[in-house]
Amino acid sequence: MATSLRAEIGGRVLEPLDPGYDEARTVWNAMIDRRPRWIVQCADVTDVANAVRFAAQHDIEVGIRCGGHGIVGHAVPPDGLMIDLRPMGKVMIDPTTRRATVQGGAMLGALDRASQLYGLATTAGNVSHTGVGGLTLGGGMGWLARQHGLACDNVTAFRVVVATGETLQVDAESHADLFWALRGGGGNFGVVTAFEFALHPEPGRALSAEFRFPLERAAAPMRHWRDLSGTAPREATFTATISGGLVSLGLVWVGDPDAGNARADELGLRLAEASEPVESSVEHLSYLELQTREDDIEGHSWRRYWKGHYFRELGDEVIDALLDRGTDDPPDVSLQAYGGAIADVGDEDAAFSRRDTAFEFVAASRWRDADDDERRISAARRYARTMDDFASGAYVNVLGDDGEAGLRRAYTAEKLARLTAVKDAYDPGNLFHLNQNIRPSGR
Repeated sequence: MATSLRAEIGGRVLEPLDPGYDEARTVWNAMIDRRPRWIVQCADVTDVANAVRFAAQHDIEVGIRCGGHGIVGHAVPPDGLMIDLRPMGKVMIDPTTRRATVQGGAMLGALDRASQLYGLATTAGNVSHTGVGGLTLGGGMGWLARQHGLACDNVTAFRVVVATGETLQVDAESHADLFWALRGGGGNFGVVTAFEFALHPEPGRALSAEFRFPLERAAAPMRHWRDLSGTAPREATFTATISGGLVSLGLVWVGDPDAGNARADELGLRLAEASEPVESSVEHLSYLELQTREDDIEGHSWRRYWKGHYFRELGDEVIDALLDRGTDDPPDVSLQAYGGAIADVGDEDAAFSRRDTAFEFVAASRWRDADDDERRISAARRYARTMDDFASGAYVNVLGDDGEAGLRRAYTAEKLARLTAVKDAYDPGNLFHLNQNIRPSGR
């Protein structure tokens, strides 16, 4: 079969003994150590279509690789076929129409750099080596989301290879049902080989403010932080982290620097009314610096696990539960504010759900030693369970080993029914099932 596959592919086809194979199968979570039978490094959309047909004809499990940041490692099918989109990483900007055409293998950093050459941007995530595709298909939270909506809200068209190997141009007028599903429904419906994004003028300046408190003195400042978040302008995204014995409360601002300074000063003064921070910082960055500051040069060497929730509100009891770090080896916690333009989009307008979310919560652990896997994973699960009673759902891109219960947290019953109908129409055999899988009817 390898000979027939190679004959159909213009790019590279890697097998386990080939140079480059191990690099190609390595993803962000070092716990993922699987060996596909073939890795198809696609040069163009024809390669993608031929790889999809080959997998369907020979009943071979298929995974889609871009940035490889999915925590479960769905991109790496054991003894299957990996479609590696990374050679298809071009970004083309039309500054007149304010549109970006982005190939399916592009990373967020490539989109940001190309757009900023023209003083433009669109919502992208917070780590530049994340793939555009995976982030966008699940929704796509980023520092511009409160101003301009999620990444998926800014997509105006997709080019998609579906399970038959056919390539479709998908937008609000053509295959409208699939256009709806691709904006938040994940990788269930095909391989997206190109996205068209709307771009927005951006000043290129950003600000990050952080005020740190010891855990035992953080409750009152955190309540002030929450209250200020509820009235913050859309340029501000309020953030919090809990790591070890420190709680960091702050905001990220993208917009006029003077207005950002004023907002950071206000936050600092309000927090200090409750308790004096042990450390504070206000950092001015370019937008591109903001977009790369969470990159980790050793990122792919860490073993990782996380659990996430959405909160409609951050009541006092939620704050108290967040600050109760009684579990052994507690995970790091992050909170990021939603609202603004995210909530402007009608819930029925796209597959992405839970637009009434106020904060996204993620409890994440990373470690080096495989002997620590069970202990660290169990600790993250225990801590996240303490938040279950307060949660209103979850972000599909943060789901891990949650199965159908996770899908019910990510989508309403009505959304799941509609997504299932789209799955029936475009992938009735469930070829694309290595994802947070929406199964076709009867499967």
